[in-house]
Amino acid sequence: MSDFLNQFIEDIKTNVPGYIAVSVTEVATGVCYISHSDNPDFDPEIASAYNLEVAKAKQSAIKALGLEAKIQDILITLTDQIHIIDLSENGEYFIYLAVDTEKANLGMTRALLKKYKKEVVIQL
Repeated sequence: MSDFLNQFIEDIKTNVPGYIAVSVTEVATGVCYISHSDNPDFDPEIASAYNLEVAKAKQSAIKALGLEAKIQDILITLTDQIHIIDLSENGEYFIYLAVDTEKANLGMTRALLKKYKKEVVIQL
């Protein structure tokens, strides 16, 4: 599994314009399977821990509203960054990705994440 996840990180770094940080986290336990950032001041594991709470809060809101929908992704737009929490279809894992708004193409980033998400879930 670690070879696959290491390759996943390399693919994200290479193929996602504006890449800042990425991680893969299990929702039930909060275990971060892998994380990486080229920026020493950006800790993707801390970001994942807080974003897990965001995902759980949104899942609780959906349940409280009586909706039958599942979260595909959660998009957080900052002044200079975009943060995406992309949940697996079964809701067991999420990929957290941060990109620079100046360099990123949101549509392409989301499409790449969708592709990678399927591969990650198969491997985990």
